[in-house]
Amino acid sequence: MEPPSSHVALLHRISSIVSSELSLDEMLGEIVGLTAQVTECDACLVYLLEADSDEVVLRASQVPHAAALGNLRMKMGEGVTGWVAEHKSVVALSSKAAADARFKRFPALIEDTYEAFLSVPLVSGGDVIGVINVHHRQAHRHTSEEIALLTFVGEQMGGVISKSLLTEANARLLEETQEMKRQLETRKLVERGKGILQQRYGLSEEEAYLRLRNESRRLRRPMKDLAEAIILAEDLSRKSDDPRV
Repeated sequence: MEPPSSHVALLHRISSIVSSELSLDEMLGEIVGLTAQVTECDACLVYLLEADSDEVVLRASQVPHAAALGNLRMKMGEGVTGWVAEHKSVVALSSKAAADARFKRFPALIEDTYEAFLSVPLVSGGDVIGVINVHHRQAHRHTSEEIALLTFVGEQMGGVISKSLLTEANARLLEETQEMKRQLETRKLVERGKGILQQRYGLSEEEAYLRLRNESRRLRRPMKDLAEAIILAEDLSRKSDDPRV
């Protein structure tokens, strides 16, 4: 049996997204757009699972939530969103969503005052990697077709979002590694510069450090730059004292 035409149209749009070179945030924005198209909702929120903390974190929204993005989070099982992530199941509340025993209200989210609420898991390889939440201001009966289409979006987009999350994590790890290397190089230079000051002026290690730090503040230059200047001056001084040069 062929899939419904609505599924085919969605699959074509999803395929174009997958084959593009969008950033993670741009892809999440596409999910919000697809969801709005499928459900004609008043608001859509996308949460992603943060493996390190085992929490779902708000990463995209139809209604602007600049302060909440990346900061608003729930534990697995917490609220309807956490419940959906934990149980890998759909929750559809057609009216009085806040009255559901699993519901948890967040003052920062105007969506929590809306009547209807649909929440579906975002899945990759059978594992939940996030949750898509749909809100309607007024009571709204979620049809089986609507739920099926949004579930389809969650399943089809899950894989590419998972890959993008991995790319983001690798980029963050690379940046952290490079930063550690920069810090190590800075420490080495400062230690060497400090040693030159100790030897040249008969200073203790602490006195040499304080001189370097105070000069850094006075000149408003990084200690690394001053240490490099001290090392360069020392190298030039040695070459000028070397009769073979």
